[in-house]
Amino acid sequence: MIKISQRQKQILYGIILGDGYLQKTGEKNARLRLEHGQKQKEYLFWKENQFKKLFQGKPVYLERTHPKTKKKYGYWRYQSQSTPYLGKLRKIFYPQDKKKIPRNLSDYLSSQTLAVWYMDDGYFSQRDNSSYLYLGRVSQKEAKDVSRAILDSFNLPNTILDKKIKGYVIYFSPKIVIKLKRLIKKYMISQFDYKLPLDPVTTDSLAQAKR
Repeated sequence: MIKISQRQKQILYGIILGDGYLQKTGEKNARLRLEHGQKQKEYLFWKENQFKKLFQGKPVYLERTHPKTKKKYGYWRYQSQSTPYLGKLRKIFYPQDKKKIPRNLSDYLSSQTLAVWYMDDGYFSQRDNSSYLYLGRVSQKEAKDVSRAILDSFNLPNTILDKKIKGYVIYFSPKIVIKLKRLIKKYMISQFDYKLPLDPVTTDSLAQAKR
């Protein structure tokens, strides 16, 4: 039986909340599927490296054809072993075989978890120095659960925005982005420096100088 450390659990929760997919492989088991485009191959290997005993073999390069544009694009896929632990997580995050934000999301959140989730689905706007966490096609109630859990767990005030086709997103104002970076920066890999490029010290200093 593969043992999962507390740190690995925190990373795993972030992956599941983000781009990871838990595939059912039996009544009690599931496996983790990772898929990333060519530009994020390094990130896929970083994820795999966090769970050396969970993954076997090598990632596979695949191509898909966009149904509308008919353009082909490549991506990398890596699938883990099937385990009962992942099966338990699937029942939590995929009730009735559909991905869902658990009501007790705070029980699964840590700074490490939020960092991985943000690397997967976060976006930084250089235009106004704000950040967004894309939630995908979740319900408004699920978006509210995320908003409240982030506030309660990290004291990060945020706003829910409806991006229509892109679904709900969590918005962090420029002031809160500074706190967000302090919270998760040490857990992020350098590939995603562009997602939190602000220098909190410089920003704070500028703010004080304007007073």
